[in-house]
Amino acid sequence: MTLAIMVGSVSITPSIVWRIILTHIPFNPFGITADWSRSQEIIIWQIRTPRVVLAMIVGAGLAISGAAIQALVRNSIADPYILGVSSGASVGATSVILLGAFSFLGMYALSFAAFIGATIAVLIVFFLARVEGRISVIRLLLAGIAVSLVLSALTNFMLMMTKEEGGIKAVMYWMMGSLAGAKWVNLTIPFIVLIVVYVILRLHTRHLNLLLVGEESAATLGVNLERFRLLLIVLISLLTGVLVAVSGAIGFIGLIIPHIARMIVGSNYRFVLPVSALIGAIFLIWADAAARIVIAPEEMPIGIITALCGCPFFIWMLRKQMYSFGEEN
Repeated sequence: MTLAIMVGSVSITPSIVWRIILTHIPFNPFGITADWSRSQEIIIWQIRTPRVVLAMIVGAGLAISGAAIQALVRNSIADPYILGVSSGASVGATSVILLGAFSFLGMYALSFAAFIGATIAVLIVFFLARVEGRISVIRLLLAGIAVSLVLSALTNFMLMMTKEEGGIKAVMYWMMGSLAGAKWVNLTIPFIVLIVVYVILRLHTRHLNLLLVGEESAATLGVNLERFRLLLIVLISLLTGVLVAVSGAIGFIGLIIPHIARMIVGSNYRFVLPVSALIGAIFLIWADAAARIVIAPEEMPIGIITALCGCPFFIWMLRKQMYSFGEEN
């Protein structure tokens, strides 16, 4: 995190980074005297540090969401976006950028609309996947794909109908993911949601492990499958929706990071969850740093970086093993 804060057009030493950060602790208990410029303090405290912290939150959140949904559907190439979260959030964000929806919310309009869109998409997917009061895993996957396609078409329709080039560029940039708008005021809700979801998943690691064994075995050992599936869907949707609302659609984190974690610590979710969160945070922090410096002074959407890293890994997984619904051969 320190190195990522140092990276940029303005060279700043780690000593200055930490001294500025420590002076913002209430009552300044370390008695540090300010001997840096005002511009350095603005760059570190108001621009780079909240951006790095947001990258940490988003990376960790998407990673544990991916790990949880892979246990839910028992398919190791699943990720949170199969529930239609990304497409729903894109519709909401596009409606704000191009149509001015929720303009009365000011700076919170984009995040609010993206979250509402993601939530509605997940509710539709959940409704379509429910058969006779039960959730079908295969229907959940297929419904997520279908809803994503419909919502993507709606987003493309709005883009086609607008004549504002600036709005089109803003929508495309948001859909590829970016942490450029990170501010301290935007970090509170994602951080709280991440902590709450992580704690709940951590308390249910035994159930997650039993899901991997098989539904019949899990039910025999006392897991209420329908209730636990509903809990996972709500948690994954809430966390992913909140993260997408503040960072845009950043792909592949929820797909590749849980795999890397399982390579290191095995398949026990007691260890997979914290290691996934740690690796996801580190990966996205450096992906964002790369996005800032690759084509400096311009900035590359972070989704391009994650795709360039994730696609080769995904292809390697497909070449190494064969996958099927609810079963890995």
